[in-house]
Amino acid sequence: MVRVTVSPSSRRRRKRILKQTKGFFGDRKNHIRQSRNAVMSALSFNYSHRKLRKRDFRSLWIMRIGVAAKIHGISYSRLINGLKRGGMEINRKMLAEMAIRDPTGFKVLAEKAKIALVA
Repeated sequence: MVRVTVSPSSRRRRKRILKQTKGFFGDRKNHIRQSRNAVMSALSFNYSHRKLRKRDFRSLWIMRIGVAAKIHGISYSRLINGLKRGGMEINRKMLAEMAIRDPTGFKVLAEKAKIALVA
């Protein structure tokens, strides 16, 4: 009976790991044992950081909206409350973009939010 070797499949496995370590530093890019550990860590961080990025961007948008709201004499929480009461459905990403790129439009929204709070 012919002896079966696993070299083609094991080589393929090693090549796949080493291909994923492109750009890693030191022995982590060309030694299979360290590369395997580095890839596993990188993939787990990759997964969790995709979730964290959403959180980071939301807090960035909130900061930008808060600063722009203070310029127009209203706090962030009162602005959001006024927009909800006024029936203006606009998300925080778009509000942050308006605060930076369209200050006059943001001013109109802030004024409408103030009116909605009074009414």
